Amino acid sequence: MALKDILNTRLGFGAAPLGNMFRAIHEDEALATIEAAWNDGIRYFDNAPFYGAGLAEIRMGEALKGKPRDEYVISTKVGRIVLDEVEEQGRRSTGDTREVFANGRPNKVVNDYSADATLRSIEDSLKRLQTDHVEMVWVHDLAQDFYKDEWIGRFEEARTGTFRALDRLRDEGVIGAWGLGVNRAEAVELLLDLEEPRPDGSLLAGRYTLLDHDKALERLMPKVVERGLGIVVGGPYSSGALVGGPNFEYAPATPAILDKVARIQAIAARHGVSMKAAGLQFSLAHPGVAAIIPGASRPERIAEDRAAFEEEVPAKFWRDLRDAGLVNHSAPLPGGV
Repeated sequence: MALKDILNTRLGFGAAPLGNMFRAIHEDEALATIEAAWNDGIRYFDNAPFYGAGLAEIRMGEALKGKPRDEYVISTKVGRIVLDEVEEQGRRSTGDTREVFANGRPNKVVNDYSADATLRSIEDSLKRLQTDHVEMVWVHDLAQDFYKDEWIGRFEEARTGTFRALDRLRDEGVIGAWGLGVNRAEAVELLLDLEEPRPDGSLLAGRYTLLDHDKALERLMPKVVERGLGIVVGGPYSSGALVGGPNFEYAPATPAILDKVARIQAIAARHGVSMKAAGLQFSLAHPGVAAIIPGASRPERIAEDRAAFEEEVPAKFWRDLRDAGLVNHSAPLPGGV
């Protein structure tokens, strides 16, 4: 089944902020945010064990446990195992040196792309999510060290372990689809070049956005469209930089990125276009994009995302962005501009 058919929606919910990403979120606020998403009509929820060492999955399981299970879709990720062992404060080994989830649960998280770890990870996620199945599974952060020698060994471990396990689970009907959940377009491209695994699509975070799309556009997306697959775009606001936040790529934005944001913002202001609408609708314009999953940690953000999703954006805005060199001239734009 095609990824778009499984999702049956274009606007989903990314749960990373619910794992206390960048800040500690009160339990009531987290649960209210998921409830707001549900009341808005959102029925696709993406999660991962890495998000707060299981915290985001626990919160989502609690919020959705009373909802009709056949009315929504969940994707989660494998590749990292959350252990019962608690780490010493200041010595987290989650694989992210920027301590994005420093306010999450203190449990130790380890990388493991073996077949056994894949099955265990899914089983653990089902318990935290309080469900008996998930529709999609993404192999998480496999490209974390893409430009380092150790990445080759990690990919090979996943090829003979995780990929084969997920192929089997999909063929047996246990899951509906699988692919990578990464922030490197090159990793997804490499996966598609292999003969053995048969992924259904991938989740690509931050790499087909208004601020960063050249590499994915030129190399990856043509293969995705040609093979009838789909890409779920994570981080459409580029860690918040596009909408006025201080971070890009989970770290402080560079002067070059801030300058680009300011130039886009000036054109958006001239046309009365919100930056959220610009970000969401740019990503969705590509035929290879199955859905977008902006994250939220406050209930009111859900309504903002919906309004941006439905906002009428004049064609002249997109033409001005292209003329200013702020989007790739080959990028599909809304309305066929």
